[in-house]
Amino acid sequence: MPGPYSAEHSPNAPGLILGLSESQGRIERPDNRMSNTRRSLLQSAAALAAGLSGAAASAQTPGRGGAGGAGLAGAPPQPAASPKPASEVHIPKVRFGGVEISRLVCGVNPFYGYCHFNDTLSGIMREYYTPERVCEVLHQCNRFGIDAFNYLHQGRGPADLERFQAEGGKMHLIVQCLTDPAEVCKAVKPLAIYQQGEVTDRAFRAGQMDTIRDFCKRVRDAGALAGVGTHKPEVIALVEDQGWDVDFYAGCVYNRTRTQEEWRKALNGELPEMPGEIYIQSDPPKMYAVMRQTRKPCFAFKILAAGRVTNVEQAFKTAFASIKPGDGVFIGLFPRVKDEVRDDAERAARILARS
Repeated sequence: MPGPYSAEHSPNAPGLILGLSESQGRIERPDNRMSNTRRSLLQSAAALAAGLSGAAASAQTPGRGGAGGAGLAGAPPQPAASPKPASEVHIPKVRFGGVEISRLVCGVNPFYGYCHFNDTLSGIMREYYTPERVCEVLHQCNRFGIDAFNYLHQGRGPADLERFQAEGGKMHLIVQCLTDPAEVCKAVKPLAIYQQGEVTDRAFRAGQMDTIRDFCKRVRDAGALAGVGTHKPEVIALVEDQGWDVDFYAGCVYNRTRTQEEWRKALNGELPEMPGEIYIQSDPPKMYAVMRQTRKPCFAFKILAAGRVTNVEQAFKTAFASIKPGDGVFIGLFPRVKDEVRDDAERAARILARS
């Protein structure tokens, strides 16, 4: 779920989910050359993606709503309800670096209005999420064993984190980074830092992946686990092929950073409104497949297409069935209508118990 809007990205209308297929074969790099290792990785991923595509498509049937959920339109925000006592169910943990963390990780985007839907919902999120409510949600996460947070070190983030910690809350921080990693490490002592996905994807298009590799080296020098965030499975394939010294990947399961020409190719010449927020059903199997091909830990995000997927149960099942046992999921939380922390925690624990 990570990815605050960049300066060049300002959506004004809802995005789409379209059930269109793309080639499951070769993925092009800017220089149009591909090594045998990387070709093998992507071809293996494509084969696995084909087997997962049916499950991904079935996640688009009704269940939990996105921006159209009851109570979002018209009425002003109501005070947050007191959290229910935590159930006996806690999220299973996985080894990451030198510690164990929950496989479900609290996302950061809703806290600061990065909804990836439209400006109206972004405004509703910003209005709802006072510092008090941010801390309430983080504490509720702790009650269900969610002890990892996809933190963003900018704006109000540092102050909210400091307040949460002063109130006794504890989170392992997995930071999506837009600033100097050394400064972030000094300020909040994170477990891990990764280059934010849109930055990585722009570098990939420009043929400047050396800048991302240098960023990862600076993260390691600063003392944190180093990762690469992206919306493109071919980025992970490239990093694997070149043998970068990185510890993990954070992958958006929807490739929402295609260029306009790439979207026209994917959508048979059409270019819908808001091309930066198009979500198509053929994308998740491709990212899941590449995640399964690497031995490094991966975190999948936007498994609900930023609120567009309504069959939440199926989307969670697909995600956990498609990633490795050592992988995790970032999930955004917006409990304005119901206790999404409880719902998602109990759902994830139930699904993982059956796997």
